[in-house]
Amino acid sequence: MPLVNAKEMLTKAKAGQYAVGQFNINNLEWTKAILLTAQELNSPVILGVSEGAGKYMCGYKTIVGMVNGMLEELNITVPVALHLDHGSYDGAKACIEAGFSSVMFDGSHYAIEENIEKTKELVGICNDLGLSLEAEVGSIGGEEDGVVGAGECADPDECKMIADLGITMLAAGIGNIHGKYPENWAGLSFDTLDAIQQKTGDMPLVLHGGTGIPADMIKKAISLGVSKINVNTECQLAFADATRKYVEAGKDLEGKGFDPRKLLAPGFEAIKATVKEKMELFGSIDKA
Repeated sequence: MPLVNAKEMLTKAKAGQYAVGQFNINNLEWTKAILLTAQELNSPVILGVSEGAGKYMCGYKTIVGMVNGMLEELNITVPVALHLDHGSYDGAKACIEAGFSSVMFDGSHYAIEENIEKTKELVGICNDLGLSLEAEVGSIGGEEDGVVGAGECADPDECKMIADLGITMLAAGIGNIHGKYPENWAGLSFDTLDAIQQKTGDMPLVLHGGTGIPADMIKKAISLGVSKINVNTECQLAFADATRKYVEAGKDLEGKGFDPRKLLAPGFEAIKATVKEKMELFGSIDKA
């Protein structure tokens, strides 16, 4: 099945009160693990690519080629969107040109007027090409490719202004952060989320920084309109832990245990297990 934009899968998720996971990819193992798990669980899925990961993987055209090849070779039939995560204005245009089916323009660090202006232009381009577009209001805390956000809560009125431009989905800061959550984290602001949903109606809302948010908060966020949840750090931690255990057990020194296909296999399985756990929590299994 060819790549699809995220509009239909997220519209269904919002109506059905579940969420589709965006799992960021970092290499071939990541991509293969996520796609196979989605197929096994009959779940729609969004493959996220940060600009930093895009550079690491030799550019956006390389990524599009890899993903399209896997969709064909692995006989993937569930809906898959390839999505730029926290894209700059130029990054979004580059991904559109490379063949991504969905992009995020993160204009949250601009004044609201400039965020609106740039988002509006990208809405026109994406509509013409049949792509989905995510925009952001209120920065997400933590660090993403060197951009550090404090995690402030978005202004619901500004959210409505951006949503009314015709975007597909809206990321709004509600106290969430990227990476590991500190012990003194105050939690998600559900009052803010509720106010945003009341202003934006049927617009699918996006929760960034899905790693480390307690399951009960995830479920409450979904009940308040969150239809897309981003996960990256949790897969990275699972991969690193499984790989460390393999090496510390000396298995890389046994026979051809140093072969990357064997060395990376435990991490690959750990990513699959993490993705399955998240899809169960988000409620997307058998929703393809």
